[in-house]
Amino acid sequence: MGYNRFVVRSTTVLGIRRDGQVAIASDGQVTLGEDGTILKHTAKKVRRLGKGDVLAGFAGTVADAQALQDRFERQLERFPGNLTRAAVEFAKEWRTDRILRHLNAMMIVADKERLLVVSGDGNVIEPDDGVVGIGSGGAFATAAARAMMRHTQMTAFEIAVEGLGIASEICVYTNDRIIVETLP
Repeated sequence: MGYNRFVVRSTTVLGIRRDGQVAIASDGQVTLGEDGTILKHTAKKVRRLGKGDVLAGFAGTVADAQALQDRFERQLERFPGNLTRAAVEFAKEWRTDRILRHLNAMMIVADKERLLVVSGDGNVIEPDDGVVGIGSGGAFATAAARAMMRHTQMTAFEIAVEGLGIASEICVYTNDRIIVETLP
């Protein structure tokens, strides 16, 4: 059960941390089936969790994302103010639960101090450079965001929007209906 098992197509989510601001952005496209039929353009894949002090972006099916969100929120309640601990405990639960471990999804979670990617194989990873992308356009969005981080003074919000916009020009599973949540 390796990382490649959790490659999720049909969405793009991008997390950025810069200068004390965190932004998580996603596209709004919902695609069904191998032929890539677009069913919806304005899905919301980024949410505020807990008391509004945690952001989460989901790549995966809606039902899987909802199930994972509910479980992750329980861990946030168990470990208030400690996103890393909540994410690690959640990843352990996700990996070992006989139903959850079959869910095909990934998450980006963030609070004012941390930006993490969490997957069902037990990984909880904090990127070194404050940039992480998941989903089918995640690599495109990440590459664009890293270039902006290195060569501009743009804010986390601006980089998230532009990175998703660039991914939408390359990835057929990503559209330009971008939703962004930021902290603080």
